[in-house]
Amino acid sequence: MLVHAITNASYEFAADVRAGLDRPGQKELPSKYLYDDVGSALFEVISHLPEYGLTRADERLLQRHAGEIVERLDAPVAVAELGSGSGKKTRWILEALSRWQRTFYYPVEISRSALVMCERELSDIDSISIVGFEREYLDGLLEVAAHRQRNQHLFVLFLGSTIGNFDRPAGVKFLAEVRRILEPGDSLLLGTDLEKPSAQLLKAYDDEIGVTAAFNLNLLARINRELDADFDLSQFVHVARINHEARSVEMHLESRRRQTVRIPAADLRVEFMEGETIWTESSHKYSSEEVFQMARAAGFSCEAQWIDEQWPFAENLLVAE
Repeated sequence: MLVHAITNASYEFAADVRAGLDRPGQKELPSKYLYDDVGSALFEVISHLPEYGLTRADERLLQRHAGEIVERLDAPVAVAELGSGSGKKTRWILEALSRWQRTFYYPVEISRSALVMCERELSDIDSISIVGFEREYLDGLLEVAAHRQRNQHLFVLFLGSTIGNFDRPAGVKFLAEVRRILEPGDSLLLGTDLEKPSAQLLKAYDDEIGVTAAFNLNLLARINRELDADFDLSQFVHVARINHEARSVEMHLESRRRQTVRIPAADLRVEFMEGETIWTESSHKYSSEEVFQMARAAGFSCEAQWIDEQWPFAENLLVAE
């Protein structure tokens, strides 16, 4: 069952596009808009590319340690997942939980197609009831918390490297906002991509066959589709950059020439210089020790950490204090 947001999504999209492209200096667009139905499908392909080892590391850790993770939880629990995607890697956690309790699972997604895929992927697991929320992360989590039963703990999943899309202060602020919704003793399983060589990262975010480029350029195609813009996608190119100071990988869309783009639904006319970019996403990388500091700053304690050695990545079990 899906629960839909009653919001003027097109108005919000147009307002965010206007704010991001009409700003002085670096143009940028919120990374959440990369994940429409087309973008979500393209990201599923990216997760299988040989260059992009992050998703496989995430899945290996969950498969190997799901039993140990759920044994550390205070029962009974309900599970909320922020940004569930297809739900494929969540299976390990839910199957481990289903062995000792009946569980409500609440995937929270802004992509309706991802929620449909998630329900299809996980509906065969015994003792699991699925209620999906088509919401922003915190709005969805608030609704899940409102469904909390007496004496029930919430177990929140924030897997992959989504926390890395925030800069470091914003990431801590987001975790603190999650903590405010939770009660002491509730848990958060946080995925964090760890630092690795620049060459390895650039290959992961600019793959040889161009799937990541298509994923990034789809954002302009989405603006064309939904806001009646006239972006010529052939005149923009995907660029991945290492920001050593921020310890992040940045994705940009670079204009091949001087050009003007019109976006009627945002009441906007945008001038681009040759070589000017739109910053579309950042993915910050962490040290394993840094996660403990982030947790403390946000009102959690990091009770356990599991690290994949093939592709440095960590699952971190945070408990609300």
